[in-house]
Amino acid sequence: MYRQCTPPAARRPYRRGVDNREEVREFLTSRRAKIAPEQAGLPAGTRRRVPGLRRSEVAALADVSVEYYAKLERGNLAGVSPAVLEAVARALQLDDAERAHLLHLAQTADGSDALTRPRRRATRKWTPHRSLQWTLDAITAGPAFVRNGRLDLLAANQLARAFYADVYAAPGNQANLARFNFLDPASRRFYPDWDLFADVAVAILRTEAGRNPYDKDLHDLVGELSTRSEEFRTRWGAHDVRLHGTGTKRFHHSAVGELTLAFEGLEMAAEPGLTLTVYTAEPGSPSEEGLRLLASWIATQEAGTHSEPSTTS
Repeated sequence: MYRQCTPPAARRPYRRGVDNREEVREFLTSRRAKIAPEQAGLPAGTRRRVPGLRRSEVAALADVSVEYYAKLERGNLAGVSPAVLEAVARALQLDDAERAHLLHLAQTADGSDALTRPRRRATRKWTPHRSLQWTLDAITAGPAFVRNGRLDLLAANQLARAFYADVYAAPGNQANLARFNFLDPASRRFYPDWDLFADVAVAILRTEAGRNPYDKDLHDLVGELSTRSEEFRTRWGAHDVRLHGTGTKRFHHSAVGELTLAFEGLEMAAEPGLTLTVYTAEPGSPSEEGLRLLASWIATQEAGTHSEPSTTS
């Protein structure tokens, strides 16, 4: 039996959502194209004209009618029940980040997040509380910083500012990791695995676009990068999303060389939408020694800047 899908007007009063049908359509079709029939337990057949599953196959796997799934894939998510969204997510084998993205797209289309969505600060730039900066400064063994979903570096400890010296050095980067990644040639040296970093940056921005479609600054950033970088434009069209909370990355710092660092990203309860990230090195590793050298380099730079006389007792 197919699910009976009651029209949204019969369940709740109408609330104005955002017309994100193109975004929904491209996301669902791109996910469907990624799944080979064998992955879904279906015969491959010999007359497939497009990669991935057919609409009818996704509809059958989700236990909805072909007509209803076709409506969803045309971008009409307003009023879709959580049960249907979950069924579609299972049929398309979405991971946790993709499921969350689908839910955000549905909420945006429906307007159901209108009361809980934080209002965007239009004129006042966000600045960290003193206690947050104290917390960052208390972390001395690794780079620690706060970023938003647009990949703006909003606050950092000394080691993070030195670690991201290339990002801060070019005013055109505007302390934004995505601009640095795609528009600054220095990123090709700093990121030995440049393609991986590029994929991650775009997936984070795409995730943020689904979570906060009202962010004009994000729209402007995506427009700028799409215009100026074919590498970004191609990745943006893939509609990949991700949860970026933990992992290991390789870097090449101009002052201390190769670094392999683990990271943890912590969502900030006091500031929804912001993430505190801390990089650390494996104890006893060359990368730990590299971070010590970077800290020493900072101290040397500061001593040279202040030129304070030494005293002896």
